[in-house]
Amino acid sequence: MKIGIIGLKQSGKTTVFNALTGQAAQTGYGANKVEVNMGTVPVPDSRVDKLTEMFKPKRQVNAVVEYMDVAGVEGEKAVDPAILNQIKVTDALLVVIRAFETDAVAHPFGSVDPIRDFQSLMDEFLLSDQAIAETRISRIEKMVRSNKNAPEKKEYDLLQRIIAHLEEMKPLREMVLKDEERKLVRGFQFLTQKPVLVVFNTGEGEDSTELLSRFQEVSAEMENVDAITVSGKIEMEVSQLSAEEQPMFMEDLGLEALAKDRVIQASYSLLGYISFFTAGEDECRAWTIRNGTIAQKAAGEIHSDIERGFIRAELVNYNDFIALGSMAKCKEDGKLRLEGKEYKVHDGDIINFRFNV
Repeated sequence: MKIGIIGLKQSGKTTVFNALTGQAAQTGYGANKVEVNMGTVPVPDSRVDKLTEMFKPKRQVNAVVEYMDVAGVEGEKAVDPAILNQIKVTDALLVVIRAFETDAVAHPFGSVDPIRDFQSLMDEFLLSDQAIAETRISRIEKMVRSNKNAPEKKEYDLLQRIIAHLEEMKPLREMVLKDEERKLVRGFQFLTQKPVLVVFNTGEGEDSTELLSRFQEVSAEMENVDAITVSGKIEMEVSQLSAEEQPMFMEDLGLEALAKDRVIQASYSLLGYISFFTAGEDECRAWTIRNGTIAQKAAGEIHSDIERGFIRAELVNYNDFIALGSMAKCKEDGKLRLEGKEYKVHDGDIINFRFNV
């Protein structure tokens, strides 16, 4: 899972990145620079830990989240297309919005207004998608008009519908597309098709109840948009501590869960992701797939040869395995079973794929 982090300058965007990754990337970018910070974070999952404890493999491999922190957006100026191009390759957008007051750092718009800033960035994403669609139309319009049977005709008609939708200030997340149409536009990586997790960066100890309530009012009808609050500065400081020191400081600060864990949980929920596991003497590993993925496609996450030569999936759900304590007992109890390629994988399935190539 790859998540792009974007926000206005002085929003604390890179501070949040540091809090999520435990890195110490320099906060604040120089003028006219388009830089990227990259960080990879293992997804905490007690189920993988338990499987490792039981199977005692040579290694444990958790799922990972890749964070891409791009340069801050100027505010009054149009967003640099280079910045938006960088986050196109991500699965979801993490939009950092400043919700803290300080005289030490000026806000690009001159005042702190989280809802205004959120709407401003959403508008920029809409305009970016519209420009991309219009550019593509201008390239294929001549051949479509001269030949009504041109292969690009379907794409042309779809892009016209997309532009009309965007002109109504509606994100593409809210546009109903057939599977074939989704394939046609997949390569454009439209920003407004991506799920959005808003992170309101608050000051230490600030009550965010009213802010979240206001956000829910403006986002009530938005699809695949969610929000959480994070005190980026405090969370970054905690992330720099050792694993032994963190619990004590979290208790002192009243933190029940770290931002990195809350963001991962919210991201999985937004994207509709689940985990299945492979377990044995060599390794115990978590794999991330979309909910509803069939067994053959899930096999492809491990290796394309396994997907191509798929025969059966031998599986048991994690909860049944833990309750019975071994694969042998799961087999005796009928919990270990064989499923075909169309089986929809469930969260927590422990799978051994049978294949032949």
